[in-house]
Amino acid sequence: MIETQTDKKEALLEKLEVIFQNCRDRAAHYDANNLFFQEDFDELKEAGYLLIAVPEEFGGYGMLIDEVEQLTRKLAYHAAATALGLNMHIYWTGLVADLYRSGDTSLQWVLEEAGKGKIFAAGHGESGNDSPVLYSTCEAEKVEGGYKLTGHKMFGSLTPVWDYLGLHGQDNSDPDNPKVIHVFMPRETDNYEIKKTWDNVLGMRATRSDDTILSGVFIPDKYIARQVAPGFAGVDGFILGVFAWANFGFANVYYGLAQRILNTVLEKLPQKKSISMGRPSMAYHGGIQRDLADMVLEVESIGPHLDTIVREYAEGKDYGGAWGVKIVAAKCHAAEGSMRLADKAMDIMGGAGLIHKVGFERLYRDARLAKIHPANTYFAREIMAKGMLGIDLDLKPR
Repeated sequence: MIETQTDKKEALLEKLEVIFQNCRDRAAHYDANNLFFQEDFDELKEAGYLLIAVPEEFGGYGMLIDEVEQLTRKLAYHAAATALGLNMHIYWTGLVADLYRSGDTSLQWVLEEAGKGKIFAAGHGESGNDSPVLYSTCEAEKVEGGYKLTGHKMFGSLTPVWDYLGLHGQDNSDPDNPKVIHVFMPRETDNYEIKKTWDNVLGMRATRSDDTILSGVFIPDKYIARQVAPGFAGVDGFILGVFAWANFGFANVYYGLAQRILNTVLEKLPQKKSISMGRPSMAYHGGIQRDLADMVLEVESIGPHLDTIVREYAEGKDYGGAWGVKIVAAKCHAAEGSMRLADKAMDIMGGAGLIHKVGFERLYRDARLAKIHPANTYFAREIMAKGMLGIDLDLKPR
């Protein structure tokens, strides 16, 4: 019998059910010891998880963004840091796959390399850049055969394992025509340094999101992905794809984490005793019931929002310029909702929520990082408000 692609997908999903549980079992160890999720990475890579968004003709599973995000959410439920870290690879393969299916084969090599097992990561984070991806504090200098990049990149998830770091710099040599240069830097490139800055961070420790210092790194033309205008004027299919795949991934990571937090409270609450209520547990406390209901409302509203907007993106629904509003609204809703839920959960858990062995404090700390991913709360609201009012998002001063 010939194995079909559907058979392959079903076999993968069956394997992942077991592997996700393994990831859950290791999560606390990684967090407590500031370790990269190496065993998770090895097991998931071997199973084929890192190929879920890669088209079939390049050795992948050809999943569209709506299928991919369901798996991101499931993995995040078990091991949020692992899901967040791997999102940085999967969003590159996903957006390039979308471009490839639309007829843009300029980055086909990314899919070919991913199909061979190469790992891609993201290097867009920069101190002082409140409009990530759209602008850059990294200097890009045009030289013969490519560009030289100099700057400081932050939050480089997957630092121990990436083969290519997707990053950007800004060429301001022509003040009347500045350009943002998007490139991929191979690991064997000279003149960069990885600085270990991720020890004992508040949450998502296992992502190992260290800094990368670029000191005149040469990127040949073949690894230059895009040269676009700064700001929203430079948004094309590639840039929009970065925002969509990254933000939908972030949103589903924190939504999966929110589901885990809610279920943890439901599991622990009946065990909380009361000396004065004359009831079997604190589950009968009216105030706690109200907070729990608020948590359910958060979860019930985030899920349908994400499922709808991600499905519409996968289907190619034409929202035109409004896609920016749609994307950041979904991410902002999930991020802020998960944090509100986590705060309610801490109130309910009480002192037990602080104890490491109970397992809640790690989930709570991981949830605190939800807001910092781009677009953060300020940038997201600027995009939504100006987009709906028809105000030029590139108008200066902001």
